[in-house]
Amino acid sequence: MWSKIWSYRTSYLFIAPFTICFTLFIVIPIFAAIGLSFTYYNGIEPPRLIGWSNFQYLISQDLLFLKYALPNTFKFAVIVGPGGYAASFLVAWLISRLRGGYRKWIALAMYTPSLTMGIAMTIIWLPLLSGDRIGYLNSFLLKLGLIDVPKLWVTSPDLLMNSMIVVTLWSSMGVGFLAMLAGILNVDTTLYEAGKIDGISNSLQEMWYLTIPAMKPQMLFGAVMAIVTTFKAGAIGVELSGQNPTPQYAGHLIVNHINDYGFIRFEMGYAAAISVFLLLLMYFSNKFCWGLFGSKEDVT
Repeated sequence: MWSKIWSYRTSYLFIAPFTICFTLFIVIPIFAAIGLSFTYYNGIEPPRLIGWSNFQYLISQDLLFLKYALPNTFKFAVIVGPGGYAASFLVAWLISRLRGGYRKWIALAMYTPSLTMGIAMTIIWLPLLSGDRIGYLNSFLLKLGLIDVPKLWVTSPDLLMNSMIVVTLWSSMGVGFLAMLAGILNVDTTLYEAGKIDGISNSLQEMWYLTIPAMKPQMLFGAVMAIVTTFKAGAIGVELSGQNPTPQYAGHLIVNHINDYGFIRFEMGYAAAISVFLLLLMYFSNKFCWGLFGSKEDVT
């Protein structure tokens, strides 16, 4: 066995940069977080082992987590995750139907918001969702007579989550969208010719019976990226409302809860326990996606 490993020694040089970075920035932090989750650690004193106390408090006594962070995260994830994923696929499919050189410019226009989120937040969304009469959205709705008084889109506890969802969906055309577009454009055209012979008569049937099965790897990648992007969101509510925590914790997500305990209260051990809970949540969500789009060999 060792001789066989040694025979591939040149290959290890090529994967060494990735392996080293992955170990330093992914593997070690994960094991460190798991270890700290069983301790009380305030960043000053040495970690003190307390067993399962952090997890027991998280699932039974942390009312802020149980009442706001967890329900808000599920609501946000259930809408933004599948919604952004479906929108990415549909937009990629529509762009693939275009002909001519302007296809790449439309794809770039759809992808750009995911790159300029901070700039777009300042220039577009904050003036648009301003809670006074000169806010673009309020001004437009007042002129149409759809509302009588300006709405506090980003400071009202009843409206903040909806605003967060809309803004996040607008910026959801990220790497997953590009992967889906590449997958659609690289489907073997002979499949469509064979499909027409077998009775497929319209574009929707082509998409359902040919395009989606042929690009399962890209669909899986897009699903994983949608899950990661959704669950790691947290700053959006603070940026929109300008308040930390958000008004009446209406936009308080699990990531906000981690930041609260880790960087404001300096209860690093408890913050690590919340991080481990979020990691498990993302892991099982990814397993679900592997079951939908992965091959039988990958699932097993």
